[in-house]
Amino acid sequence: MPQPIARSAIASSPMHAGLTSAEAKRQLEKYGPNIIPEDASRSVLAIAREILTEPMLLLLVVAATLYLLIGDLAEGLLLAGFAVLTIGLIFYQQQRSENALAALRMLGAPTARVIRDGKACTIGANEVVAGDLMLLDEGERVPADGMLISNSGLVVDESLLTGESVPVRKRAGDGGQLAAVPGGDDQPFVYSGTLVVKGHGAATVLDTGPRTRAGRIGVSLASIVVERTRLQISVNRIVRLFAGLAAIVCCALVVFYGVYREDWLQGVLSGIALAMGMLPEEFPVVLTIFLAIGAWRLARIKVLARRPAVIETLGAATVLCVDKTGTLTENRMRIRHLDTLTDQLEVEPDLRDVPHAFRPLVNAAWLATRHASIDPMDRAVAGLASRAGEYQTMDWPMVREYGLKPELLAMSIAWKDPAGHFAVACKGAPEAIIDLCHLTDEKAARIMEHVEAMAEKGLRVLCVGIGTTTRDDLPDSQHDFDFTFAGLVGFEDPLRPTVPVAVREAFRAGISVKMITGDYPATALAIAFAAGIDTKDGAVTGDELERADDAEMKRLVSCANVFARIMPEQKLRIVEALKRQGEIVAMTGDGVNDAPALKAAHIGIAMGKRGTDVAREAAGIVLLDEDFGSIVSAVKMGRRIFDNLRKVMIYISAIHVPIAGLALVPLIAGMPPLFFPAHVVVIEMIIDPMCSIVFERTPAERDIMMRPPRSVEDPLAGIPQIIFGLLQGSVLLIVCLALYHGLLLQEATVETARTAAFIAVTVGNLSLALVNSSREAVIVHMFERGRMTFWIAAAIAVSVVSICIVQPNLAGLFGFTRPEIGQAALAAGAGLVAVLPFDVVKFLPGVRQIIG
Repeated sequence: MPQPIARSAIASSPMHAGLTSAEAKRQLEKYGPNIIPEDASRSVLAIAREILTEPMLLLLVVAATLYLLIGDLAEGLLLAGFAVLTIGLIFYQQQRSENALAALRMLGAPTARVIRDGKACTIGANEVVAGDLMLLDEGERVPADGMLISNSGLVVDESLLTGESVPVRKRAGDGGQLAAVPGGDDQPFVYSGTLVVKGHGAATVLDTGPRTRAGRIGVSLASIVVERTRLQISVNRIVRLFAGLAAIVCCALVVFYGVYREDWLQGVLSGIALAMGMLPEEFPVVLTIFLAIGAWRLARIKVLARRPAVIETLGAATVLCVDKTGTLTENRMRIRHLDTLTDQLEVEPDLRDVPHAFRPLVNAAWLATRHASIDPMDRAVAGLASRAGEYQTMDWPMVREYGLKPELLAMSIAWKDPAGHFAVACKGAPEAIIDLCHLTDEKAARIMEHVEAMAEKGLRVLCVGIGTTTRDDLPDSQHDFDFTFAGLVGFEDPLRPTVPVAVREAFRAGISVKMITGDYPATALAIAFAAGIDTKDGAVTGDELERADDAEMKRLVSCANVFARIMPEQKLRIVEALKRQGEIVAMTGDGVNDAPALKAAHIGIAMGKRGTDVAREAAGIVLLDEDFGSIVSAVKMGRRIFDNLRKVMIYISAIHVPIAGLALVPLIAGMPPLFFPAHVVVIEMIIDPMCSIVFERTPAERDIMMRPPRSVEDPLAGIPQIIFGLLQGSVLLIVCLALYHGLLLQEATVETARTAAFIAVTVGNLSLALVNSSREAVIVHMFERGRMTFWIAAAIAVSVVSICIVQPNLAGLFGFTRPEIGQAALAAGAGLVAVLPFDVVKFLPGVRQIIG
């Protein structure tokens, strides 16, 4: 982590004069430009080296090279084409690297206004250095971290760093304050990337580049390693297991062929064919297909999977860590409650006509608001006034604004009406307005009771007063007006309407929902309760987490569901603590402050519209329409993908038995070779991927969202699934070998027997795809509408095989011949009969459990 710039020289220099050009140049040379360093990316050679370590790709390359060297140009080109295509696709995917830091750098202001050589000038933000005096104004982004030395009503939106939608007011410092954290009113510090929404001021730059708050988040992002998903780990483990077994068997075959047949070249080619038959390279192919189509399906419901592999992981999520602002809520302020002490009004979103009793309060709040302000609370007042229909046409000139001060947390605005009279209104903290209105202790106590009642509902409360003056000119102090108390205005960041239903569905699916926010505990608990999150254990604050050791941290994250006043590094700590307990963690968020936790979580989910580019780049999933309910749909999609992938693994395990067996057994038994590498490539690279689409289109099981999340230890394909698949494949292998051997005994040509065996394997392949696509028996409803995908895939596969058989050039390449009708029917029937019994046994509950 970069260390803060030494500030002794800064503290002792004349800040009001800024720096000279020479001083700025020395600082720039010493500490570097005001940018976040780029992350080092992998070279093309590194990506290529990683790709070429895949066992199946190595075999494809070796086989293509051997065939080209021995002069079999057609078969060599065929294998080489498959190799180039596969490597190209993988390389394209690998090169699409993630870069959250690029988005973080874009948050910085492109230019900055500073005092150099005693004059105000505009420079590139990357040229700002420690000690610069930067000038800040409404609508500008702060270019670096600094401390205010002058301030005129400065209010800053720090939601990028804190996640909270309400801007905070600032005050000038005296140089003696300790560095604080973002968020909270009346701090003298401003932070890089935050937005000035009101007022203006000047600040001394303290930190630049990677030493700023935003920069430290960038450094944290760069240090987090994105973990491989459990699906990737599981598939990789299965492939390596099969690869090791294939290597042993094919080496034994090469030695056997070379020693006993004295034909080492044919032994090598047969060994490669056997290894290719045994290697389940369809696993990564099927994985790509499933996740790509799953990502497409999610995109149709406005969920973007930036890293498709996390879709399956989301299906296994046990904990959903939810950021309040912008995720559960809409990340905007609106007026929820009006209170005149005698009357109260709950302001519904569709309110069009403000009751007469509350119009003086709305009028006063509107007069106390700058009409062009970008402050969220000011905009909420303007929105209510506009919808009420009475105030939007007022164009009185604003004469004077009295800003907030630390000693009086209230502001007033004076207007001149068409008659030339002053109209004045004030708003601010209840204590300040009580002071300005000179209220009695009894009425002040009554007001504070109403304020506390509104605060318990999670509302932010402003007190409003209306004032008059009999003077011809405006006074210098707000205290010189005669203010009358007008009422209380309660603001809320409204809960998204889809949230309660989505939270209930998550609980029903066994997923724990935990809310993490930088807001105050009372507000956090009110929002959590409205969302349906369990709040019986109260809220855990950031201070409690800061004091907690590892044991206490484990207890807190296990028991509590609401975390308030949390800083970015604490969000990351919560995620890491949950991961250490074996939880599969999904984290939602939208701000820069959420990015490290989004990247560290198993599944990072960013908001698409209001979310920052940094959050989106760090996350694996982006909610384009910010509908919290879409998360539940993504969970269902993830669970469906896992179920169907398990069925695919059984199918692939089954089909590899006849492929490998038909390449090996004839050679050992002294029969003519049946399969060569070209046959294996056609089966595995064309027929199998098309059949896998059948599994992807298989509907979710009826109880998929009623089950608890599967165990972390539950493998994609365990011993029961592998054994069941091997049993299916063994039966198909025996039937195909019997067919091949029987035709040879009847003195059929090798080409005829090979063609018949290939037809039987193809039909058996398709039958296995159909039988394993559901936990229920499909034989009784195989022509239902949901099976249309299978019949389309079957038609394509049969067409491909038929072309290879009847087209003379291809038939010569594959060693086929056109069979008689009776032989073709016999072969097809053999493949079908070998598989259908496994559909019947699915009536047994134990078998259905293995498949699903």
